[in-house]
This record gives sequence, C-alpha cells and structure tokens, in this order.
Amino acid sequence: MKLAINKKDLISAVSIVSKAVPNKTTMSILECILLDASQERIRLIANDTELGIETVVEGTIEEHGIIAINADFFSNIVRKLPDGDVLISTQGEKVFIRCEQAHFNIMGKDGSDFTYLPAIDRSYAVEMSQYTLKDVISRTLFSVSANDSNKMMTGELFEIKDGYLRVISLDGHRISIRRVALKTSYDNKKVIIPGKTLSEISKILSGSTENIVKLYFTDKHVLFEFDDTIVVSRLIEGEYFKVDQMLSNDFQTHIRINRQELLSCLDRATLLVKEEDKKPIIMMIHDTDVELKINTTIGSMDEVIPIDMNGETMNIGFNPKFLIDALRSIDEEDIDIYLLSSRAPAFIRDENSYCYLILPVNFINID
Repeated sequence: MKLAINKKDLISAVSIVSKAVPNKTTMSILECILLDASQERIRLIANDTELGIETVVEGTIEEHGIIAINADFFSNIVRKLPDGDVLISTQGEKVFIRCEQAHFNIMGKDGSDFTYLPAIDRSYAVEMSQYTLKDVISRTLFSVSANDSNKMMTGELFEIKDGYLRVISLDGHRISIRRVALKTSYDNKKVIIPGKTLSEISKILSGSTENIVKLYFTDKHVLFEFDDTIVVSRLIEGEYFKVDQMLSNDFQTHIRINRQELLSCLDRATLLVKEEDKKPIIMMIHDTDVELKINTTIGSMDEVIPIDMNGETMNIGFNPKFLIDALRSIDEEDIDIYLLSSRAPAFIRDENSYCYLILPVNFINID
C-alpha cells in the first residue's frame, strides 16, 4: 500500500474515527484504526462492536491495500508531523509514515482481522439538518444517566410521530424532553440510542443548517450518514419508560421568571457548594418575588428575584445543578415553572418544544 494524504485532512479523519476506539479492551485489534485503500477511496474505520465509525479522506492511492494501525500511536504520530503531505506505505505488517524529513517505522496488524461495520438496511430513513440533530442532543444529553445499573437510563428515546421528532432522557432525578418539527412526515418509530453514541455524534456534526444528516433505523441498529462519514451503533433493546404517565398538568403554583436572572443567581449560589456537599437551594415563592437561599459549610447566600405568580406561596428545594442544566438548554427570555407541592416534581415547559421535569430535594429548615 502506498498513499499520500494531506496532514490536516488526515488529522481530521483520525480524530473522527478515534471516537469509536474503546478505552479498554482485551482485543488488541479493536485498539486499531483500519486504513482501507483496497478500492478507489481511502477509508478510515474504527469499531468497538457497539459503536463503529467510518469516514473517507481525500488522498492519492499509488498502491492499494489495507492495514490496521494502533489508534494512539497513529494519532500521536500524525499530529506531531510537520505540515504537508503524509506518505504512508506498508511492507507486510510494517508501516512507514513519512512527512518532509520525519520518518516513522511502526508495526501494524493484518487488516483482514478487522471487523467492518455491519451492513444496515436503509429502507427506513429520517432526514434532518445537522444543526437540528446536534441541537436536540445538546439540550437533552445532560440528563442521561452515567450509571449502568439501569441500561434504559443510559440512552435517549427517539420517537418519530406525526411529523415530529421527540427526544427524551432521564436519570431518575429529572426528565428532559425536546420536540422538533421534521420537514417530512415519516412512519411512527421508537428507538433507544445509547448516550455514548449521541455524545460522539454531536462532536462530529458540523452544526450547519445547510448540511443534512440521514438516520437509518433497524430493530437493532441506527446508522447516521453525513458528509463523508458513517456512524453505526447498536440500539438499547427493550421498552422505554412510560414518561407521558409521569407528566402532569396539575399545579398549585405557576411562576413566570426571567431565565437569565435565575440562572445567574444559581451560578452564584454554586460558588458555595462543594461537590460532596449536595446542599439544596431553597426557593421561597411569594406573591411578587422568589427568594433563593443556600447555606453550606462554606457560607450562605440570599437573593431575591421578581416574578409573576399565580396560585399559592411555597417553599421548595432543588439540586442547583439540575436547575442550571435545564435553564442553559432553554433560549427563551422568560420561562414558566409549574409546581404542585414542595414534594412533587417541578415542570419547566412550554406547550410545543420542551419540558424539563426536576424532582425536589427535602430540606429541614431554611435558616
């Protein structure tokens, strides 16, 4: 195999596929990136059997071939090379990497041992802008659970129905829901996509409103296709939580508050919270304002924000981080918060595009 690839293009391609290289594995071949120039295009592939990424890089093929190269070695070498064209050649499993006066000679692995991405049926496809997908992921991914004890909570529900995509995530303390209109109506579909997959996808997507991403679904896999890149992931199998049964329109108190004022106040409050503290912020809701108080081992803070309020006055406590995550995912200047009691979930929502449910925290006193 003999290739010539511009360093900048090669770095970009290696960075994309490296997201599917596992951090820990007992199979050394999975620690590699496959460089496949067996046909007319140069493809880079990584696959940890749960998530696989393939991308095409522009370059010149003088001799066809395939080789698997350790991802860490390959990535570090390419980044340290001088600018210019990177020349890659092989003799058996030996890999020669040259750029200007820099020459590397490392051992690769037989490319035939590498597992290619599975073939995915493309009969069901959903199309949207890269901006839309990247945006809806960023506004929900924070409430995916990092704990593997409940597999369902480590993924997001993608529900396609009536010309809309609804994305739902939850971690046992909160629920995030976003709803976006699609340009075309599709058959109803529900799948659970791992949070890890969505996190890596969001890093690769350009976020452009002009560029399109296509999603293909089967019973066991989802395939994302955009630009010159393909990402294939296993789905989480099973029935997702009946989230709609957890949502309620009942409330005793409704407040309308400036989002940025509340967010700034919460940011200030967290200055007094150590990671191990887990001290709640108390919202004391009055007729015309809400008083926010926090008392930790570092100190205390008290701040008042004006509000429009309907219903009953109430004191309620929250983990400030959960409120901050939700508020940062909303663009509106003013938001509506609906409360039933100091022990019932709070809802931050509008009628059409989002709903954030946050469980309150018990507190003993507010002194």
